[in-house]
Amino acid sequence: MQPTHRSSRILLPAKNGFVFLSLFVALGLTYIPTGRLPGVPDWVPLVLAFWCIREPMRVGMGTAFVFGLLVDIGQGAAMGQHALAYVVLAYLAMSVSRRVLWFSPLQQALHVLPLLLLAQIIMVLVRLVAGAEFPGWWYFLSSFTGVALWFPLHFVLLLPQFQPVDRDDNRPI
Repeated sequence: MQPTHRSSRILLPAKNGFVFLSLFVALGLTYIPTGRLPGVPDWVPLVLAFWCIREPMRVGMGTAFVFGLLVDIGQGAAMGQHALAYVVLAYLAMSVSRRVLWFSPLQQALHVLPLLLLAQIIMVLVRLVAGAEFPGWWYFLSSFTGVALWFPLHFVLLLPQFQPVDRDDNRPI
């Protein structure tokens, strides 16, 4: 009997090109000037957390540092602010990856929420130490928006891994 659900299928390995393309798309979405709209998700840490959990041997703290510096440069933030937050996020995401993968995508989102919140807290603390004002409690709404997007993002980023290398009607994947 062949499996009928996608979740019961074996995934193909993620391709490096797709992983880094998704990170650069997230970087591009982060560069969109949204002003101070509350609830706009921070795309880079969301996608970074996803890949640090799914592919901890490919995407890690070095990738987080580089993308953090790119966000710092693109947003004109204090140099290293995002890099520090993203490295901590990547470290924690990699350390819980084996545990988180046992859960459904909705339950995974609950595990990712503290990671995203911690990254934002680190960024706020760096800004406060540099002399900026507290951005307000609405600033943290983007972590909750990011967690709400975890479920659809999970399937969009895994979609290429569901595709077989060559199509065969007699094969379940």
